[in-house]
Amino acid sequence: MNTSALHAQLPHTLQQTNLPALGQHYRGKVRDTYRSGDTLVLVTTDRLSAFDHVLTTIPFKGEVLNRLAAFWFERTKHICPNHVLDVPDANVTVARACQPFTVEVVIRGYLTGSLWRDYEKGTHTAYGLPFPEGLRKDAAFPEPIITPSTKAEYGLHDEPISEKEILAKGLASARDWARITEAARGLFAEGQKWARTRGLILVDTKYEFGKVGDDIYVIDEMHTPDSSRYWVADEYEARFAKGEDQRMLDKENIRQWLIRERNFSGQGTPPPIPDDVRVELATKYVAAFEQITGTTLALEPGDVHARIEQNLRQKGYLK
Repeated sequence: MNTSALHAQLPHTLQQTNLPALGQHYRGKVRDTYRSGDTLVLVTTDRLSAFDHVLTTIPFKGEVLNRLAAFWFERTKHICPNHVLDVPDANVTVARACQPFTVEVVIRGYLTGSLWRDYEKGTHTAYGLPFPEGLRKDAAFPEPIITPSTKAEYGLHDEPISEKEILAKGLASARDWARITEAARGLFAEGQKWARTRGLILVDTKYEFGKVGDDIYVIDEMHTPDSSRYWVADEYEARFAKGEDQRMLDKENIRQWLIRERNFSGQGTPPPIPDDVRVELATKYVAAFEQITGTTLALEPGDVHARIEQNLRQKGYLK
């Protein structure tokens, strides 16, 4: 991949937005959300978060995430309705405001990432699920498992939570939780099926759900390299047999770099991220987009905020 556009975009990455005319503003780890009535305008910035810290920005990351989420929302709308109303800019989704469930629905096909780290430490029991002893890193589960977490406010930590706790705390009714987990399994199966046709394994992912009336909607993002793990499919068996790390096209690359190169896994002050590491992660995100969608992403360096304003104005969202 020619990385010249990625390097050229480093001084122009979208750190934050200032669009008060769009409505009440909420800043998340990655998205800037503006609400007016029952409509949300979600701007996906280039901010990179890991271990519950916002670390830096990655060239074109927001565009990749927003475009890829739109791709997946369109592909899966027959399984579960989603909140998307319009995509007026590469970084922007206009969405239906839903009452969100304060639970992140994490579904996993393999024992890896944070769950593997918990399994090694013996702290994987928080989900209330049975795990046999002696499992190996990156082993496939017989069936995908759901390991929910709390949905923390910006600056706080998400925490593992069991289904029993979710129901006891009233975070979802038994009926809604059953519908949510059914939707999550359907969405994940569809994602895994498509990923396989593109030479990838959708390893695990995170969904968020909301409600309008009695209807359940999938919200936020879907199957992006931020919220999901992707491995190169034809290398999985050989690498697993040798105990080698899988080839990844997702955010786990930066987590592993932080752990191995900087001995950082969330405690204390995050280290600075060098430009070459930022560009390298950007190449992974762009590669994931292009392999999943089968389309080439035309990277155009420049002022992202100015382009967003122009497109929102042209389409009537800004006056």
